[in-house]
Amino acid sequence: MFNLSQTPSIANQFIAELRDINVQADRMRFRRNLERLGEILAYEVSKTLAYTPKSIATPLGEAEVALSDQKVVLATILRAGLPMHQGMLHYFDHAESAFVSAYRKHHKDGSFDVHVEYISCPDLTGKTLIIADPMLATGASMSLAIESLLEHGQPAAIHVVTAVAATAGVEHLQRVMPEAHLWVGAVDEELTAKSYIVPGLGDAGDLSYGEKVQE
Repeated sequence: MFNLSQTPSIANQFIAELRDINVQADRMRFRRNLERLGEILAYEVSKTLAYTPKSIATPLGEAEVALSDQKVVLATILRAGLPMHQGMLHYFDHAESAFVSAYRKHHKDGSFDVHVEYISCPDLTGKTLIIADPMLATGASMSLAIESLLEHGQPAAIHVVTAVAATAGVEHLQRVMPEAHLWVGAVDEELTAKSYIVPGLGDAGDLSYGEKVQE
């Protein structure tokens, strides 16, 4: 697992602002900070791709540059994952995209089930799949989303990118999908009874786009 917060960098400022209740009131800044983390983590993931030297013609000659031929598919879980997805698209601008609509169905006893109701995905066979979501709490939504995506082909590699993860979610994902590489902005230890990350940052979807009506 790659944990961005373990190495001091400007990314800490973006994570701090995402958590800060005084900054969260600015939705545009909240979305932009998620985009920034998506950009930074996309750069880190890019270091794992295979590269071969290519000759590039310049106005004055030729330059040799190491470029990757690997085909990348960027996936996200709607709606909270959209800003990080956009940030990753800023770097993997030739990538294809996949979208999963997954949601928690809460029960009166406090438990919940995760349901996938919509998926849009290209053929994943032999490609590098990178799926982003701001929060990895229990890991149930992420593992179900990946399982749904894998119905569209077996990728060469799977990368999971998240802003804040709970230890329980990390352990769950490592247990059920050991082949997936995990990239996180920060890791928090605690989950509430309703599976919210503490200290976390709140509901990333609501903070990005406004509160939704609960049904």
